Amino acid sequence: MITVRHASDRGQANFGWLQSRHTFSFGSYYDAHHMGFSALRVINDDIVSPGAGFDTHGHRDMEIISLVLEGAIEHKDSQGNRQTLPAGEFQLMSAGRGIYHSEYNASSSQPLCFLQIWIEPNERGGEPGYQQKDFGNQPGFTVIATPTGENGSLKIKQEARLLQLVLAPSESVTFALEAGRNAYVHQVAGTLKVENTSLSPGDGAKVEDIRHITFSNVGNEISQTLVFDLP
Repeated sequence: MITVRHASDRGQANFGWLQSRHTFSFGSYYDAHHMGFSALRVINDDIVSPGAGFDTHGHRDMEIISLVLEGAIEHKDSQGNRQTLPAGEFQLMSAGRGIYHSEYNASSSQPLCFLQIWIEPNERGGEPGYQQKDFGNQPGFTVIATPTGENGSLKIKQEARLLQLVLAPSESVTFALEAGRNAYVHQVAGTLKVENTSLSPGDGAKVEDIRHITFSNVGNEISQTLVFDLP
C-alpha cells in the first residue's frame, strides 16, 4: 500500500524570517492523522532569510538530520562544534541526554533552504554527538545513515536506514525491504514514480507491505529522493 502526502497538503508556518512546510505535526501545526511514521517524526522544508536563524535552543533524545539544498548553515553547539554545512552535505546531531545548539543562515544576501528531519532513537540518554559528511551526488542509491555506521555512513541511534536515490531521466531501480519493515519516501527534486504512484518535489509517501519497490524517473531532469527504511 502506498499513501501519498502531497506537498500542497503539508502544514505551513510563516514567521517572516522563516517559512516552513511540515510533513508531520510540528510546532503550531497539529494534525492527528499526520503524527509521524514509525520512528520518523519530522520532515520540514525550511527557508531562512539572509542572516537570520534559530537562536540557541535545546534538544534531547532525538536524532536530527539536516540536508542543505541551497545556501549554508552556520552551526554551533554546547559540545564545542562550530561548523558550516554547505549545500549537498548531511549533518546528524544525536541529542542524547541533552544538547544546545544554534543554526543560522551563513549568507547575508541569499536565502537558506534545507530539510530538517527528526528520527526518534531506540535508546535514551547517552552522550550527544555530531556528524557531518558530503556523500556526493552519485547515481543510484547512496547509504547516508545506518545503525552501525557501516561503509562510512552516519551512525544513527535507531534500527533505521536513510538512503539517497539519484536517477537520470528514464532510469529505474528496485529496492528490497526486509520482511516486517516499511519505507517512507520524500521527493527532493525531479519527478518520480514509486510503483505506479507519481511524486513531485515536496511530496512524500508511506510504503507499507511491499517487499520490492520500483522507483522510476519519469521526468526530464535528474531526480533526487530520500528513502527511509524503517522498523
